[in-house]
Amino acid sequence: MSKKAVCILSGGMDSTLAAYIAKDEGYDIIAVHFNYGQRTQNKELESFRNICKDLEIEQKYEIDIPFFTQIGASALTDKSIDVPTQGVKPGVPITYVPFRNGIFLSIATAIAEKEEAQALFIGVVEEDSSGYPDCTDSFIKKMTSAINEGTKESTKLEIKTPLVKLMKSDIVKKALELNVPLEHTWSCYKEEEEACGVCDSCRLRLNGFKEANAVDPIPYKAN
Repeated sequence: MSKKAVCILSGGMDSTLAAYIAKDEGYDIIAVHFNYGQRTQNKELESFRNICKDLEIEQKYEIDIPFFTQIGASALTDKSIDVPTQGVKPGVPITYVPFRNGIFLSIATAIAEKEEAQALFIGVVEEDSSGYPDCTDSFIKKMTSAINEGTKESTKLEIKTPLVKLMKSDIVKKALELNVPLEHTWSCYKEEEEACGVCDSCRLRLNGFKEANAVDPIPYKAN
């Protein structure tokens, strides 16, 4: 019997690499994408669909979560809050979406239970979390415990975080090694046509490519 994994796939570089690692480990992938009112929602959805084609994923879920825009409190979902472009500062940044990964993992768990999957892949990275509390190894371990406590006895889910301890440059190198179509991935928090190059996410991505001595294939606005 084939083993199945639910992969939370945002369309970004990290989650895409995590899905390629799942494939490399022999899992049949069920892809899950969330439209949650983020500024680059359309671009991320386009990236997700392209990556599903690249990976030849047949089973995919596109889930709408409208309530994040109702609660706001994040520069990603509230357009009245500017996305910071001055570089990473200490503390939890304004781009943190309240308990987003906890909610994503809960929904993905329901799908995994229905699909009788054995694993759930998420591309969280502690270094890149920029102070996001829901991207830590410790949080994922506790979520795994809660998930297995709150599902059927026959559901035994492992949350796999193959990138959690990697630096962004390691992620770029690993992605190139696995022939991940990085031109189909999107990381920018602000723009959908050309990446801004100055938000925290763009800075981390560009720095990762620079340290890996590689060229980022996506378009950036000229600085």
